Amino acid sequence: MTEHSQLPTSNIIQPSLSVVAEDWFEYIVKVHPHHTDYAGMVWHGTYLTWMEEARIECLRSLGIDFADLVAAGCNLPVVEVSIRYHQPMRMGMEAVIKTRIGDMEGVRIYCDYQIQSLSGDVLFLTGRITIVAVDLANGKVMRRLPPAMKDALEKMR
Repeated sequence: MTEHSQLPTSNIIQPSLSVVAEDWFEYIVKVHPHHTDYAGMVWHGTYLTWMEEARIECLRSLGIDFADLVAAGCNLPVVEVSIRYHQPMRMGMEAVIKTRIGDMEGVRIYCDYQIQSLSGDVLFLTGRITIVAVDLANGKVMRRLPPAMKDALEKMR
């Protein structure tokens, strides 16, 4: 796997969600005015937000509801982000946020991202994030992933 990335928001039209070939989960977004900077290009933080949304929906598609995870005392904070911006996006454009679970090392989970045009012929961004499982009660990194979560993540790998 290559690069890292991540972060949340509320945005888009009716998002389209699906698991696709090569174990990529797809999440469709449309660029609205509040996603852009003064030059009309997508602000760099918006990409992070979309990546977070795609990751949360990807986990949900695997049977891991983030709200349930938090209610059970587990959080998945981002500890590392790496992004490479290839092409800017502009207002009105649509794109697919592709995400997949990469390597897992203990409680470290690596998620890979590609943001590309709906046709797949333009690559806007590649990235990777690292998240860890944290016990909300004591704020410490967990020794191991909750079994149901680990099993669900293994399905996508």
